[in-house]
Amino acid sequence: MVSPTQSKVSRWDRHGREHVVRVEKSGVQRLLTCETCGWRKGAQFLPWLKAQEHLAEAHQAKIDPGA
Repeated sequence: MVSPTQSKVSRWDRHGREHVVRVEKSGVQRLLTCETCGWRKGAQFLPWLKAQEHLAEAHQAKIDPGA
């Protein structure tokens, strides 16, 4: 279950594999963590956009499940 201080960005690659970046909130700062490769980054602004960019660039995961 996702807590109020945590959310996730999911995308699928062309092979049907799901890739997830978790976004954890701590005050105004957000910590991004990729479940696939362990990539971590702090972000204060636009954390979900940065998560989407990582998934697209590092994993070629661009298919949005919500679209």
